[in-house]
Amino acid sequence: MTGLHERHLAVSPEWLALYYRHPLELTHGEGRHVWDADGNRYLDFFGGILTTMTAHALPEVTKAVTEQAGRIIHSSTLYLNRPMVEMAERIATLSGIPDARVFFTTSGTEANDTALLLATAYRRSNQILAMRNSYHGRSFSTVSITGNQAWSPTSLSPLQTLYVHGGVRSRGPYAELSDERFIQACVADLEDLLGHTRRPAALIAEPVQGVGGFTSPPDGLFAAFREVLDRHGVLWISDEVQTGWGRTGDHFWGWQAHAEHGPPDILTFAKGIGNGMSVGGVVARAEVMNCLDANSISTFGGSPITMAASLANLSYLLEHDLQGNARRVGGLLIERLRGVTAASPAVREVRGRGLMIGIELVRPGTDEADPEAAAAVLEAARAGGLLIGKGGGHSTSVLRIAPPLTLTVAEAEEGAAILADALHAAG
Repeated sequence: MTGLHERHLAVSPEWLALYYRHPLELTHGEGRHVWDADGNRYLDFFGGILTTMTAHALPEVTKAVTEQAGRIIHSSTLYLNRPMVEMAERIATLSGIPDARVFFTTSGTEANDTALLLATAYRRSNQILAMRNSYHGRSFSTVSITGNQAWSPTSLSPLQTLYVHGGVRSRGPYAELSDERFIQACVADLEDLLGHTRRPAALIAEPVQGVGGFTSPPDGLFAAFREVLDRHGVLWISDEVQTGWGRTGDHFWGWQAHAEHGPPDILTFAKGIGNGMSVGGVVARAEVMNCLDANSISTFGGSPITMAASLANLSYLLEHDLQGNARRVGGLLIERLRGVTAASPAVREVRGRGLMIGIELVRPGTDEADPEAAAAVLEAARAGGLLIGKGGGHSTSVLRIAPPLTLTVAEAEEGAAILADALHAAG
């Protein structure tokens, strides 16, 4: 055990998770690579949990942060803030939500917490619909709506939460149905649920479930849900903390795979937009955003320095078509991973879209999740010079792959080869 690890354990909560038997201290990064305190170099396929969205030490972002820090770092929302207004204008336009208003926070947890406050105040209801296998943050309210038991440490809650089918396509009671019948069954379940409840405020859903193992429903499910929700006056909150900004390749936002009936009422974002700076936020149409009847501010949300970083990061992403790169290189990476895992009895499924890919591991010959194998592959990948993540329903048996969106074809090939060797070594 390293000295830093010992010091960490002495002052940190026991529930604060660390990867690896011998945890890493990352000291610096460049592009798609990071280095540890021992000088080892790694290809980064996880980006600090999908947060280093474009690249490590991206010059445009570093320059924007340095220049803003030389002017003013902090002011709070009590004062006019030009970078915050400029960023809000860009996000309002990109969101697709009409007459949009934007509120900035410091994290995805806080963004979802704010969305829940807005929805419950607007609808005058503390009842929330959420998806099974979901994850929405670590605050008291977001833990209470998380449908993944491994990340929900208490059942105490200010909200009444009811869980809906549909977030996991290949497991559960509807797994054997066709996509069309799967959607029909999930809609029927939602209709039945709404027939037994009082005035739900909102349905909150990740278009692709992140912590849940990069699972997703067939395209169109949330559009079908929207028809039902609209009839009952229930809001739709799209949690885009992991799916926003083009990561899925096909779309800029995850909700656009379900766009038949237009954008969500509320959209939340965080992680990648700051490329490592603490940025989150909520977008909602004015009627919903303005429903609160008390004053509020944000001390740190929308700070000048995080907004400067976000503006530079967003400009780089759009100017270099990183959504298109996610589609092209991500598509290649998914096919390579399917190829190298095709003969492995431990791999149940390779799934995902763009640069958001999951490899689900099971005990050979069964459909039983194998978290021990996932942990072993994580270690073997690190030994081979590759950092990945893990997640999944009630056990962390899914390898999570989400590199920065500037990933090159050569790096995708290299990462796939390392993963193939790691799966072989761990098997």
